[in-house]
Amino acid sequence: MGIRVALRHHTQYRYDRLVAFSPHTIRLRPAPHTRTTIESYSLTVQPRTHFLNWQQDPYSNYLARVVFPKPSDTLGVTVDLIAELSPINPFDFFIDEYAEQFPFVYEDSLRKELVPYLEPLPIGPCLREVRHELAEFRGRTIDFLVELNQAIYRRVKYVIRLEPGVQTPEQTLELSSGSCRDSAWLLVQLARQLGLAARFCSGYLIQLVADEKPVEGPEGPTADFTDLHAWAEIYVPGAGWIGLDATSGLLAAEGHIPLACTADPQSAAPISGNFGWHKLPDDEEAKLGEEFEFEMSVTRLNEQPRVTKPYTEEQWAAIDSLGERVDSQLREWDVRLTMGGEPTFVSIDNRDAEEWNTAALGPHKRQQAMLLIKRLRDRWAKGALLHFGQGKWYPGEQLPRWAFGCYWRRDGQPIWSNPNLVADESVPTNFNAIAANCFITRLAENLELDAKFVVPG
Repeated sequence: MGIRVALRHHTQYRYDRLVAFSPHTIRLRPAPHTRTTIESYSLTVQPRTHFLNWQQDPYSNYLARVVFPKPSDTLGVTVDLIAELSPINPFDFFIDEYAEQFPFVYEDSLRKELVPYLEPLPIGPCLREVRHELAEFRGRTIDFLVELNQAIYRRVKYVIRLEPGVQTPEQTLELSSGSCRDSAWLLVQLARQLGLAARFCSGYLIQLVADEKPVEGPEGPTADFTDLHAWAEIYVPGAGWIGLDATSGLLAAEGHIPLACTADPQSAAPISGNFGWHKLPDDEEAKLGEEFEFEMSVTRLNEQPRVTKPYTEEQWAAIDSLGERVDSQLREWDVRLTMGGEPTFVSIDNRDAEEWNTAALGPHKRQQAMLLIKRLRDRWAKGALLHFGQGKWYPGEQLPRWAFGCYWRRDGQPIWSNPNLVADESVPTNFNAIAANCFITRLAENLELDAKFVVPG
């Protein structure tokens, strides 16, 4: 079962005087290919006097282009969304046969479409060394993707880096540290050096406290958490774009919500645009005062009971209380309930035969069932009506199974008085379809029914 959460992302710039904003581009709407269900979304922009148009860039990412006709001392962007975090298996995909083993080469038509994602930067000595180690891999493509992701995870320590921009792959490898965007760009370039189409992905990462502590490995966050994050996506024929998070060494799952996926990190910036003086100051050396606010939060809205987090004591008490009220009303209204079962009977003879163990039917099963149903009638329900009809029809079986029923009245009055009128299947007869048609036609006439509806079997 999924967990519904509300994510709030607020960014605000304040200036000590009016400034003029150029048109801004905001890339903070979940991308079309996100696998996490987004139930609602809203984008609020300040100042309120603005014009907003939704667009899509060449990569199909959603862009909000905002034009500000008047100067203002505040620029604010607030995202509110509700997401359904249902577990996603990141390995739930198929790979085209020609790409199941690494290395592989994209088909010509596909390679033309992936050109922007195959263009590598000039390679340095550090990146060349890592590429050389991975280029010798031979085996399943999915195993290679895991190893590729782990290669960055093992080499680069995650740090919070407030400086703008993205480090080059050489810088990240030389420092052995970087932010999530640095690791993501390093992974993109390494994949391209190995002939894989890769793109940079900016998005939201939602991490919730685990219901139970893992037996092995890190425990994860101690509190529900969300933040802007970056990872890489690699295109594999048949599977499509597969998200790889080098910061954690894991594949992207339900907590990864992509906002913008591009061939270059600069094209995935959450907010881009410029501003300038509304009025030139008298002092040429005057500086513009600026304050920056950033806030992100995630709140659980609804949690369904699940295997790892079942009902609370209060929920169990409410269920028991409801059950007691239902039982009380059933007793008051004299509604009597029974629970059926399916006891299994086997023959005392040849009990190891397939028909008493694995096979649906057999040469003796129906005969023994007929004997059993008659014995049950004679002992517990004299005057009962025996019914021989169609039973369950299981998928994959050509015909339905048969079912024997025994029906009687609780007051002891017989429903069927002469059991000899029920034929004994163990005694051979000469009845055929013609006889069946004759019988059912005569029965229809006696019941004053139109015989044209008769269908002999």
